[in-house]
Amino acid sequence: MFFRMNTIIEPFKIKTVEPIYFTTRDERAHILRQAHYNPFLIKARDVIIDLLTDSGTSAMSSEQWAGVMRGDESYAGSDSFFRFEEVVKQITGMPFIIPTHQGRASEKILFTIVGGIGKYVLSNTLFDTTRANVEFSGAEGVDFRCTEGMDPALDAPFKGNLDISALQSFIVDKGIADSSMVMLTVTNNSGGGQPVSMRNIREVSALCKQYQIPLFIDASRFAENAYFIKLREAGYETKSILEIAQEMFSHTDGCIMSAKKDAFANIGGFIGIRDEQLAEKCKNLLIMTEGFLTYGGLAGRDLEAIAIGLREVMEEDYLTYRIRSIKYIGDKLDVFGIPYIKPTGGHAVYLDAKRFMDHIPVCQYPGQALSNALYLEGGIRGVEIGSVMFGKYAIDGSLIPPSMELVRLAIPRRVYTQSHIDYVAEVIVEVYKKRREFNGYQIIFESPSLRHFTARFDPVLF
Repeated sequence: MFFRMNTIIEPFKIKTVEPIYFTTRDERAHILRQAHYNPFLIKARDVIIDLLTDSGTSAMSSEQWAGVMRGDESYAGSDSFFRFEEVVKQITGMPFIIPTHQGRASEKILFTIVGGIGKYVLSNTLFDTTRANVEFSGAEGVDFRCTEGMDPALDAPFKGNLDISALQSFIVDKGIADSSMVMLTVTNNSGGGQPVSMRNIREVSALCKQYQIPLFIDASRFAENAYFIKLREAGYETKSILEIAQEMFSHTDGCIMSAKKDAFANIGGFIGIRDEQLAEKCKNLLIMTEGFLTYGGLAGRDLEAIAIGLREVMEEDYLTYRIRSIKYIGDKLDVFGIPYIKPTGGHAVYLDAKRFMDHIPVCQYPGQALSNALYLEGGIRGVEIGSVMFGKYAIDGSLIPPSMELVRLAIPRRVYTQSHIDYVAEVIVEVYKKRREFNGYQIIFESPSLRHFTARFDPVLF
């Protein structure tokens, strides 16, 4: 990969373009009111730069589009499935591969079987849909993020790691039988897109084997995590991304993946399992809810796109560009002392809303305030990852906030150019300069689970 000075050269050429519609600040103020101050409820056409998620928003390659045309849409025994299965088995080493229409479908199937009342699913950090599916089964998700990962300003190489001693203490205290699974999220999405080291994966695996608890990986961003291991962990400098990924999976009993992330696909996912009995249970539920074993709720063309994307994402020229382009934003924010989770992660920049909007109390959702301010000022759509997404209520109705209040700006893969990212940084700087002009919010409507998707807000007047 060649870089001239500080210019990040995209390792691709643009072949098809999609128009961006520009709005004025007054128009965005009206749009925000109409959306009840929830960016999820804003029409995509009214967004200038959409950083709500990197899930399903990537640009597919010419090879992937060629694969779309080759898609075998047979209900059973599709050739596209077997090409998909071959690639997933090569990367994960899992003997049983079960396709699903997206990651949360994999979660629903898996936790319906291994979850249940009185059970615990233990993790470095569960993301929103993962936790929701755990809780929907009646189980409880418990996070054990490492100490370094709790400090947004600390620059450490593997802040996504799981706290081994805390995990062991919990297992001993609650009992092995009630700990149904450990789920490592790589990279750690809710923890700032931070990577998990191979050493940590090995240590978690050893502990799980000691207590005979299955270890699964949420592999949605496995390639980005493997690249961080290559960059930051001794002994992996000369290994290929495929070799590192294979070693990561070798320590686990299974995995789930949303192929809408590191497979460049617009839809899709899978479950990979070593245990045949668990695989059979998942297959039975798949047929009832998703589709037959060789399509799993996906079109053959999607299976083709995933198979090709899984190979493309492991190309080091791409990963070098991907990680450098995320860091590029952080470097620009550093000039103005703007608080964000350091170091930058693999797929997003996470603004530290608690420090950014330090005049807004946590009970007035500073992350939501910051997210709305970015849209109002520049038409940028991000997502709050804080007390709206993960907050709970005490018996007296008061808010129990999570440890961090963040706004995630997730960068879709192969979609935006450097000039787009320069614009994003300029808007963040502008909002930071006038941050005390923005209000907090109160929730006026929320659903019982995953409330951040549909909640409605009103501003809290100064």
